[in-house]
Amino acid sequence: MTEARVERRLAAILAADVAGYSRLMGADEVGTLAALKAYRHEVVDPAIAAYHGRIVKTTGDGMLVEFASAVDAVTCAMAVQGKMAECNSDAVQKIAFRIGINIGDIIIDGDDIFGDGVNVAARIENECEPGRVYLSGSAFEQVRGKTSFGFNDLGEKSLKNIDRPVRLYGVQPTVASLAAGATPPDETGKPLALPDKPSIAVLPFQNMSGDPEQEYFADGMVEDIITGLSRSKSLFVIARHSSFTYKDKAVDIKQVGRELGVRYVLEGSVRKAGNRIRITGQLIDATTGVHIWADKFDSELEDIFDLQDRVTSDVIGAISPQLVRAEIERAQRKPTENLHAYDYYLRALFCLYRFTRETNIEAFGLAETASRIDPAFALSYAFGALTLVQRKAFGWSIDPAREAAEAMRLARKAIELETDDPSVLAMAGHALGYAAAEVEEGSAYLSRAIDLDPNMASARFWGGWSQIYLGNLDIAIERFQVALRLSPLDPRIFLAQTGMAFAYFLAGRYDEGLSWATLAVQRQPNYPGASRILMCCQAMSGRIEEARRTRALALQQEPTLRISGIKTTSPFRRTEDVERLAEAYRIADVPE
Repeated sequence: MTEARVERRLAAILAADVAGYSRLMGADEVGTLAALKAYRHEVVDPAIAAYHGRIVKTTGDGMLVEFASAVDAVTCAMAVQGKMAECNSDAVQKIAFRIGINIGDIIIDGDDIFGDGVNVAARIENECEPGRVYLSGSAFEQVRGKTSFGFNDLGEKSLKNIDRPVRLYGVQPTVASLAAGATPPDETGKPLALPDKPSIAVLPFQNMSGDPEQEYFADGMVEDIITGLSRSKSLFVIARHSSFTYKDKAVDIKQVGRELGVRYVLEGSVRKAGNRIRITGQLIDATTGVHIWADKFDSELEDIFDLQDRVTSDVIGAISPQLVRAEIERAQRKPTENLHAYDYYLRALFCLYRFTRETNIEAFGLAETASRIDPAFALSYAFGALTLVQRKAFGWSIDPAREAAEAMRLARKAIELETDDPSVLAMAGHALGYAAAEVEEGSAYLSRAIDLDPNMASARFWGGWSQIYLGNLDIAIERFQVALRLSPLDPRIFLAQTGMAFAYFLAGRYDEGLSWATLAVQRQPNYPGASRILMCCQAMSGRIEEARRTRALALQQEPTLRISGIKTTSPFRRTEDVERLAEAYRIADVPE
């Protein structure tokens, strides 16, 4: 039995949709539908008929059109965009189309069409800027030299679910259309270059309450979030005046990213019900439209300013690690031959969070590479010092004395280059305090980092440890508690849990210390510090057999563990702290 022959033909496929359609509908459903219907009737359909196109299907805000000629497809698309620009100049409800065109082999099924040629056109349209027309390389080859349009080579792009890169071209208006008043896309549509560090815009939060007082609350909170994020020199944060130009407007997140030149956008809403208020927020990658993080915060509406401060702190603490994770994933996807210093730093950060001896060595090497590429990149020196902190903390040191000296050199070099970056101060301060045993100096830098950026969880983590070494146990506990609230999902959370265990142990509160130590061991079983303090808490709370079993684990992780090495392991300043630890070690039968 012979198979039915599949009908195919070569065609120019035009895919179009409305930019930000969902947001437009959310803002004014009836008005959007009416405007779209009018534009279809007055602009789009007449142009398609004039250039001999066939509407294959429509999908609410989009359509698929087939042309026999690539020249006709491009000319039709530019006619539509030119007319839409005129209409939008005076319209209250502005609608912008994105149009992608491809030449390809298609499969015919009745009135419908399928195949790779159709899929590529749809993906090109998805990449297109609002108000623009993009072509595939195959379509460009068919129209070059045959129209008065200009073309911008946009390079090869990886399109979703397309197994090969596709070269794209942006179409420029004709000389005639420019004379009629249209502005070249080069001047208005070209995206701003992204900064070489994470960039974010915080849009005004939507007031869902209908209560004008909540408007002030929402605006004030957004301003505080912008200010809080701006404290970090590792971030590029759009100023309030630019972000608030989008207030009360339905926006397309990708367009916001292009217009402001940022990779990430934070948006949210405020809703009041009785004496309770709910704030929602979501962090979006503006280059892809992918949601990275979303959460909600509920509270009693008592002191509005106290609530505003608490929510601001919670939001910043929640999104900061998400930004770091997103940037690490971005760097992991980039080919190594195109990396710059900051991307090497991000890859080093990824390695450090794997918590293995091998990835620690790799992280140190990547930090060195970043410093060689950019000798003025303070963060890479501070991070190099931090890798040596991890090496010591996990018992992976090869030459402890040399590594301590190198940690001190790198930390001081970083601070010499950048005295006001809280990330640099926090990393360098921790390295000086722990790896180099310069606790007082390191603690001062960590305190300054917290003053500069109160929402930096890592500064609180490491600042808590410096206070333990100095014997300020109440301050240490407070810093760990704030860090845990700021970043409850942090991959380094075991550091705070272990720190809490040490602080409670040294305060003689062994059962509380035991609870925290158990959490830390469960979270990071190969961290020697957690095993040591678990053993100590067990010993001093009378669980001697358990302590001796834990001692065996601790010696496996750290064969050189000795009572005489307590001060070498951690730079405790108070004699009574060393003696308390030594007593617990002896009960657990740790060698002298």
